[in-house]
Formats: sequence, structure tokens, C-alpha cells
Amino acid sequence: MNKELIIKEMLSNMLKDVGKIMLTSKEMTVLDRYDINYRNVNSLKELIFLVEKVLSEEDYPEDLEDVSRSIAERDYYQNTNK
Repeated sequence: MNKELIIKEMLSNMLKDVGKIMLTSKEMTVLDRYDINYRNVNSLKELIFLVEKVLSEEDYPEDLEDVSRSIAERDYYQNTNK
């Protein structure tokens, strides 16, 4: 892998503020593809609900399932008392 590709991949995985939540560029791209309005949600749980609603209507979009898992994992680690 060349240096430019590595940098591009790293940047796409960085979390960015989106209103009251944080998402990666990759996640935002997938959510945009399915017209999921992530900019107005108040929590990751609310976003997960919206994603799951689309997943129940679509024919198993793998990229959206990956985003759902990623967001759910982030929500767990950010909001679980340890």
C-alpha cells in the first residue's frame, strides 16, 4: 500500500462531530447512500433505530449492517458504566 492510500484510509476512519454524535466519513457516506438523516439525531441509539428500520426494509445491505455494528459497538463503549 502506498503512503497516500494509507493516509486516505486513516482519514476516513477518524471520528467527526455531527451534531450531537460522532461518525466516521465512511459511516456518513453509507448513511447518505440510504438517505438516513444522521444530522438531527440526539444519540447513537436513535441513529441505530433509524438504521435498523432501513435494514428491515432493504434486502440485507451489507455495508449498512457493518455501519450498524460499528455504531452499536461505539455506543456500548461510550455509554456503558464499567
